Amino acid sequence: MFLNKLVLSHYRNYEHIELTTNNNVNIFLGPNAQGKTNLLESIYVLAMTKSHRTHQDKELIGWNGEQTLLHAEVQKMYGNCKLDLSITSKGKKAKINGLEQKKLSNFIGALNVVMFAPEDLEIVKGTPGIRRRFLDMEIGQVQPSYLHDLSQYQKILVQRNNYLKQNFPGKSTPDAMLDIWNEQLAQYGVKIMKKRQNFIKKLQKWAENIHRGITNDSEALVIRYSPSFDMEPFEDESVLLNQFMIKLSLVKDQEFRRGVTLVGPHRDDLLFYINDKEVQTYGSQGQQRTTALSLKLAEIELIHEEVGEYPLLLLDDVLSELDEYRQTQLIRTFQQKVQTFITTTGLESVHLDQLDHASVFHVLKGNVSGRS
Repeated sequence: MFLNKLVLSHYRNYEHIELTTNNNVNIFLGPNAQGKTNLLESIYVLAMTKSHRTHQDKELIGWNGEQTLLHAEVQKMYGNCKLDLSITSKGKKAKINGLEQKKLSNFIGALNVVMFAPEDLEIVKGTPGIRRRFLDMEIGQVQPSYLHDLSQYQKILVQRNNYLKQNFPGKSTPDAMLDIWNEQLAQYGVKIMKKRQNFIKKLQKWAENIHRGITNDSEALVIRYSPSFDMEPFEDESVLLNQFMIKLSLVKDQEFRRGVTLVGPHRDDLLFYINDKEVQTYGSQGQQRTTALSLKLAEIELIHEEVGEYPLLLLDDVLSELDEYRQTQLIRTFQQKVQTFITTTGLESVHLDQLDHASVFHVLKGNVSGRS
């Protein structure tokens, strides 16, 4: 998968730019707060129809603009495709080769990306919500149906929580209504949990081997799925559905007291272990960085396994965050396989001598120049 051209109109601090981006490595160079990250973000938005930095789409629209337009020309194994995404205050419209997609989920997956930014260390040491978001975004790329299940689940969750808040302890509540919410919540919850379980199993396979390579076989990385209730690795969905319903019945009184749903994939977590010790709690900063790096490199291989093509790799100011050995490992990995986009404030943080066919774009005050 190769991005040949990127066009942005009224996107954040870019009024209009057109970039030819068909080299293996494309480096965006410039001081902070000039728009380098915005360029990487725009590629991510074209892949996922949403930003990794904000939940407010209106923030993507440039000053004095009513809409932002993003265009990409992508070279894929089975031919080229043109992607168009428009974002207004009223919503989004997406086109593939000029054909409008009725659902955004039909657009997601046309371009695959893996983003690696300094904040991705939070996947390892941050809150469970950050890890759930990581799962949701990555699974959604390779299984767009997952995003539909997740959207339905979240809608049901909001309605069920409202019901719990309105029916406080001591108030007479119709159990039939709660039963309906429980069945719907469990139905979509089970689908999400199974897909997460399968994804983590595949991620573990790749991350384990990559981590051993980075650490010269001195560390064994294990990724474990931690759902809100116990589930066996290969349980049938009907069995899991029954377990979900039983667990909901057991926490019913507690949920009414607290006014929130206490069971389901919205309370899942991911756990990381190195040599049987939990990385979040006991790992050194170096081990946490290596775990995050292993995860990102594993994502690249997993997407290739699922869709048959390598994704784009977006590195937002991370090379300076890695020591020389980890940087070398990262460069060796993407150099031969993946088209890569790098932001940096100085080329001293990038080992150019290890890079072949790199283009350097200079970014200053929302303007992009040069390609050497």
